[in-house]
Formats: sequence, structure tokens, C-alpha cells
Amino acid sequence: MLIVIKVLVGIMALVHLYILWMEMFAWTTRGPKVFKSISPQLFEPTKVLAANQGLYNGFLAAGLVWSLCIQDAVWSMNIASFFLACIAIAGIYGAATADKKILLVQAVPAAITLGLIWFAR
Repeated sequence: MLIVIKVLVGIMALVHLYILWMEMFAWTTRGPKVFKSISPQLFEPTKVLAANQGLYNGFLAAGLVWSLCIQDAVWSMNIASFFLACIAIAGIYGAATADKKILLVQAVPAAITLGLIWFAR
């Protein structure tokens, strides 16, 4: 079970590294293809705001990677749980305010991984 959890945590870290890249470096090129509900003319003026969001997603990814580097299994899962909870909450908020698919990309996978961690205890 621990291996499955670590793989899921790693996948969530990769997802958030992708979000970091898109929001910080490809907001005006990739962003309009991903966020179809946002008017295309808004991407250039919101570039700095998106980069800031991307940085926060990078912090979430860093926290998940950090959790994978911790040798003590209990401590590792505690750190992963914190960052997964942050992702789930941010995903719920993002789905409510920006785009419904954020729920499926962020909140649901984070919640499933959290559930597996809690079940494994």
C-alpha cells in the first residue's frame, strides 16, 4: 500500500510541476487551450497573476517531493497529508470559482490519496 501511495504522491507532484510550468512560463500559449472558459484576450493582462499562482503550485509540488524524501514513514505521510489537504482544498475552491475540471485534476486525486494514507494507518 505504501508504494501505491508514494506513486500517487509522485503523480500529484508532477501534475503540480506541470501547472507551475503552464502558469509561469506558458500562460499565454498553453493557458488558452487549457482554460477555454477564460476569454483569450485576458491571458496577456493576467500573465503576472498566473505566474504567482504557478509559484504556489510549485510550492505544493516541492512539499510532495519533500514528503517522498523523508525516510520515516509516519513523518513522510504526515507531510504528504498536509500538502494533499492543501491541494484538495485549493481544487475544491478552484472548481467552484474557475473551472469544474479542476475538481477532477486536483481535488479528487488528492482526496483519494489522502483516503489511502488514512486507510493505511
